[in-house]
Amino acid sequence: MKKVVFCIFLFCKISFSYAQKDSLKLGDTYADDQIYASISYAQLSNQPSIISKSGFSFAFSTGFMKDIILNTRGNISIGIGVGYGYDYFNHNLKVEEIYNSTVFGDGSNINSNVFKSHNIEFPFEFRLRTSNAIKYDFWRIYTGVKFLYNFSNTFRFEENDTQFSYSNVSGYNKLQYGITFSAGYDVVNFYVFYNLTPIFKDSKINSENIDTSILKFGLIFYIL
Repeated sequence: MKKVVFCIFLFCKISFSYAQKDSLKLGDTYADDQIYASISYAQLSNQPSIISKSGFSFAFSTGFMKDIILNTRGNISIGIGVGYGYDYFNHNLKVEEIYNSTVFGDGSNINSNVFKSHNIEFPFEFRLRTSNAIKYDFWRIYTGVKFLYNFSNTFRFEENDTQFSYSNVSGYNKLQYGITFSAGYDVVNFYVFYNLTPIFKDSKINSENIDTSILKFGLIFYIL
C-alpha cells in the first residue's frame, strides 16, 4: 500500500511540474524543483597506514530539492533539499564495540568485512544552468555542501568461522558534511561527493589517528 501511495505521489508531482511549465512563457520566472537520485562508486580515503585499500563499495541516495531563483532569467539559483542515503563498504578496518567503547584493528586477514550506513541528507547547492522558462533540456553545473545525519550503522565480519556484528557503534560520527559537485546535460549528470568529516570520532589505531573519510563518484539523475 505504501508503495502504491508513493508511486501516485510521484506521478502527480511530475505531472503537476510539467503542467506548470507548459503554461509558462519565455521570460517568466520559474523554479526547477526536482526529485534526485544518485548511484555512486565509493571508497574510504585517508585510511590508517596499516589498512590496505578497500574492496568494491557503492552508495545510493534519493530526495527532493527546492529551487530558489536568484535572477530574472532563472538560470542562477540555490537548491535546498532533504533525502536519504545508503552506503555499503567492503573494507579492511576491523571495528568492534567492546564495553561501550569502539575498538579498531587490522582486518586484512578476516573474511567478509562490510560496513553499512543509513543517513538523512540535507543538501545545499549553488546552481548554474543554461535553462529558461520553456527550455527543459539544458546544461548544468551544481556545487555545494551536503550535511548528513547517520541514524544507523552496522559493522559485520567473519573471523575463525564466527560471524560478528556491531550496530550503532559509539565511535561513529553521526553528524558529517562534505562537498558536492554535479555537471551534465538534461536528466543524467556526473556526480562527486567528498566527505570533509572523518567517519569516526577521536579514534586511533596503533597510536595513529583514524581520519577515514568517504569519496563517492558516479551519476545523479534529476527528475522535474
